[in-house]
Amino acid sequence: MDNTKCSGCTGTDPKMQEILNTYVQDKSNLIQILNEVQEYYGYVPEKAMLAISDYLSIPMAEIYGVVTFYARFTLKPKGKYHIAVCLGTACFVKGSEKILDRVKERLGIDVGETTADGNFSIEATRCIGACGLAPVFTVNGEVYGKATVKMMDEVLDKIMEEIK
Repeated sequence: MDNTKCSGCTGTDPKMQEILNTYVQDKSNLIQILNEVQEYYGYVPEKAMLAISDYLSIPMAEIYGVVTFYARFTLKPKGKYHIAVCLGTACFVKGSEKILDRVKERLGIDVGETTADGNFSIEATRCIGACGLAPVFTVNGEVYGKATVKMMDEVLDKIMEEIK
């Protein structure tokens, strides 16, 4: 662990400073830093990219390019309940598109969006490695296999009841 302090982090929240100060100021640490930022915030905010840019002396455009290249990173906050519907081949041929259409209809948002209240977000994914359970969707990483539109409705109803 390097003891170098984040010199350009004035106004940066303490957690961001802590993340940066864990790493040597070397460009090769960009992905690891972005991973930690994504884990902490749930997305990669612009203020974090600015702090990383200063800390690693990397242009913002380069950091933005990395963030938008890798599906792991997102520039938008995800909802409290992040729903991902697999559209990989096995899931797609078994009807996952209907499940995705239903969740979009119920929540009134499209893929990549978050509801105004911040409770839900939707993602269309490619294979998640549960082909034997196709079609599948996840809610905050919990896998629902052999899924149906009815199952999606039941899961949404349960979550919405908990939110009230």
